Amino acid sequence: MKEPSLGEFEELVLLMVAALHDEAYGVSILENLETKLDKRVNISAIHVALKRMEEKGFVQSRFGGITNDRGGRRKKFYIITAFGKKMLDQQYALRTSLYQEIPKISFN
Repeated sequence: MKEPSLGEFEELVLLMVAALHDEAYGVSILENLETKLDKRVNISAIHVALKRMEEKGFVQSRFGGITNDRGGRRKKFYIITAFGKKMLDQQYALRTSLYQEIPKISFN
């Protein structure tokens, strides 16, 4: 069976889940990605990516407590799994090796 893949946007979301550690939920991921990317990100796209990555085993979720400021709704928090970290490590190694193949030429 083929190992699950990690798309470009999924990779960004997964990196943010890992960076935020135990405080990663939809809005925190959104706000941090928008800051880092300096562009608007659709919250629905984040939720879709998180759902896909949970199905692939890259992240796990848990619900936080019920709060009045959220109208009784609970936040869904995400953490990266060992498999998710392995996928990020593979992506990093691939990108680094490809970058190192760029010839040492001047673009001046």
